[in-house]
Order: sequence, then structure tokens, then C-alpha cells
Amino acid sequence: MLHLIGTYECKADIKGRVMVPTSLKKQLAPVSASGFVIKRAVFQPCLELYPMEEWQLLMKKMSKLNRFNRKNNDFIRRFTAGVKMVEMDAAGRLLIPKDLASFAGIEKEIVISSAINIVEIWDKNNYEHAINEAANDFADLAEEVMGNESNDDNGIS
Repeated sequence: MLHLIGTYECKADIKGRVMVPTSLKKQLAPVSASGFVIKRAVFQPCLELYPMEEWQLLMKKMSKLNRFNRKNNDFIRRFTAGVKMVEMDAAGRLLIPKDLASFAGIEKEIVISSAINIVEIWDKNNYEHAINEAANDFADLAEEVMGNESNDDNGIS
């Protein structure tokens, strides 16, 4: 499984191309030949970039949903709305589709942030706002999300 590291400030050119930072490009090298899927995030005004292998694992889970359940069907439709396949070009750039850039408010200044096995792509102002908002209650969130976990051999403490 892929575990990505890093947050990077970048610029998108007039065509919506973003140069992938060298450090991130090296981390993505083992999976970049298969391409990526880019989509709208569910909870934030940003984009999510999935290596194809990670996307296939997620789709395998989603394919188990009963499509004759209206909520499942609506969820699948909304989750996959605007999904596009993208590849890094020979220069190490990703082209962000215009409709997805518009959804995320991406114009020029962007932040690329690792999120374990995927990459989030943010408008810089939206990213800073989201981080600042989360800072207020991060300790409570950390306790709620991680504090109830029983420590196993590799427990977080």
C-alpha cells in the first residue's frame, strides 16, 4: 500500500497544468505508469487524486453496494460525478480538468497535500482556511478519532 508524505505549494499554468514536485513524483513513480483518477472531494472544496490501483480498490468496495437501494445508487452517482482519468506528462505535469478546477476554486496558487494513499489538490486560500478552521478543534478531533483505538503491536500513542 502506498503511504505518501508531504505538502507542497505549486502554481497551475494558464492551461491548468501543475508541475508535480520532485519529491512527490519520486513517491508516485511506482504507480504513475498506470495513471490516476481525479475527482471532487466529498467533504471539502478540493480535489482528490487516486493512483489507479487505489481507485480500483475503492471501486471494488463500492461495487458491493446494492444498486437497487436508492441511497446507494445516489451515493455512487454523486461520488463518481466528474471523475476523470489523468496521467503525468513527460515533463511531470498533471492537467487539472477545468470543471474540477472550478469546483475546487483552483486558479493559480495551489497546495498539493498527501493524504495517506491519495493526494489532495487545493486552492491555496481554501487549504489555509481549512487548516486554520481545523486547528481550533484538532485536539478534540484527534482524541475522538484516535483515542478510542486499542493499542496493538503498532499502536499510536
